[in-house]
Amino acid sequence: MSMSAAQLTPAGARVLAALSKVIDPELRRPITELDMVALAESAGRLDVTIKLTVSHCPAADRIETEVREALATVADIECHVQMTVMTKDELDALKLKLRGSRALRENPFGKDTTTRVFLIGSGKGGVGKSTLTANLAVELAAQGHKVGLIDADIFGFSIPAQLGTTDKPTRWDDLILPPVAHGVKVISIGMFLPGNEPVAWRGPMLHKAIEQFLTEVFWGDLDFLLIDMPPGTGDVAISIGQLLPTAKAIVLTTPQLAATEVAERSGMSAIKIGQSVFGVIENMAWLEQPDGSRLEIFGAGGGQKVADNLSSLAGTKIALLGQVGISIALREGSDAGLPLVIADPKASAAKQIAGIATLLAADKLPLTDGKIKLSVSQ
Repeated sequence: MSMSAAQLTPAGARVLAALSKVIDPELRRPITELDMVALAESAGRLDVTIKLTVSHCPAADRIETEVREALATVADIECHVQMTVMTKDELDALKLKLRGSRALRENPFGKDTTTRVFLIGSGKGGVGKSTLTANLAVELAAQGHKVGLIDADIFGFSIPAQLGTTDKPTRWDDLILPPVAHGVKVISIGMFLPGNEPVAWRGPMLHKAIEQFLTEVFWGDLDFLLIDMPPGTGDVAISIGQLLPTAKAIVLTTPQLAATEVAERSGMSAIKIGQSVFGVIENMAWLEQPDGSRLEIFGAGGGQKVADNLSSLAGTKIALLGQVGISIALREGSDAGLPLVIADPKASAAKQIAGIATLLAADKLPLTDGKIKLSVSQ
């Protein structure tokens, strides 16, 4: 017969303790906390039933392997493992448990959220926005934070490839479990499309997609939510501004004048809809030469110019958070789906990104004599 926590024998308690080390890869919680484990004692052995949330659970093999590895640590106890699936009532109870007091389809990132939300935008494409967003998210996770990442570039989605994940979200009726890549929970419209199929939607569909990413995806308790914004200041930017009232914008630019003028418009748009601009990042700032000198291919000073101009418009100091040089390794990591911050954290660009992530984690900029003091390694 099945044993409750109060009825556990010493052997059952040891087995349960071992299984508490097995983490559901989608929900990021121990399977014992998710009511996925049932124990029954029979003829001197323990029958261990692992109840998957759905029959098509993509993590089934991984969970079974880790369960058997955990049970190997209590090898003196004879255990028989059976993999099964939750009943509808059990799954409904789990969904209720996960939601807590949050209502169905409620936006968890409204005005009372404790999650720090950053919108990373550039106003134009081709400046490395998705690459830096992916690396910043992975670096924040590596620093020990709980991180979510939304690929809001519906037409030009690239985040799944940047993170090297081909996993699909798991749907529980009205709840979507996002894949986890390098410790980051991530969702993208690309995960719902076959192959390299393009998206051709008008404004209302774009708004609905973003709203579903926020309200139907189970994010759990996040420290950070990063949004990879699409180019421009159109429908998606307006929808996100309405849905994420506490979000702070991060403006990405490259040094040349043509890019800075567009980047300024992106920051101005955020300010006009009531968002604060947390700071500016300058990408492709230079190309490091073999002798250690820096060749400024696209000019110099563009990032600081954007920060200064936005500061004047906002009436408050907006900092240049950091500069990231042109990096072949950074590009190669993006192409391979292995972010540079974990592939080679000692690389110059990886250090620069890690410094920016540290400023985001602090959620405030240290001031010295009224000026921004940056700790970004350059």
